[in-house]
Amino acid sequence: MYIDLTLEVSEKIPPFPGDPKMESRNLFTIKKYAVNEKRVSFNSHFSTHIDAPFHMLTDGKKLEEFEPDYFIGQTQVIDVRGQKLITPNLLPKKITAPIIFFYTNHIANIFHNNYFKNNPVITNETAQSIVQSKVKVVGIDSFTPDNFPYEVHKILFAKNILIVENLTNLGLIGEKCRVIIAPLKLTCADGAPARIFAQI
Repeated sequence: MYIDLTLEVSEKIPPFPGDPKMESRNLFTIKKYAVNEKRVSFNSHFSTHIDAPFHMLTDGKKLEEFEPDYFIGQTQVIDVRGQKLITPNLLPKKITAPIIFFYTNHIANIFHNNYFKNNPVITNETAQSIVQSKVKVVGIDSFTPDNFPYEVHKILFAKNILIVENLTNLGLIGEKCRVIIAPLKLTCADGAPARIFAQI
């Protein structure tokens, strides 16, 4: 059985403050051109997406430079609901999977005005613990694992750890599962929207 961990890509999804809204319009219709086709416009970090090191590191790896097996693997889901600071003591005694997702349930606020405020954050110390655990992807059901100046991003990126943001449905998959992350294959990519499935 597969669970979709992805938000839709639609004009309903709020963009990060300062980013333009997603736009979608009918380019062709069956009635006039015999086909339906849309033109869509959105930023590379819109809706459920994955961040590559190039997002914040000048010499960081671009998304297309990662091999496909980087995006597939066993996953540990860490329940940190109710925690504003995700500190090292909230990590499991042993991280046993190459992909870890933090279940905060902050995504439940996505259509409320407070979504981009008071978000749970991973501490620098937690990020340092993660990089020692041979993790290759860190995900969170929020718009970011940390706030400006984004030190956690940079700690993870320095070790080529990818970051998935705006996950959803983490409460449906239990503590362990296999995950498939399928980002758009953009070139010179700092990140890209991604479809993400959990096999349970």
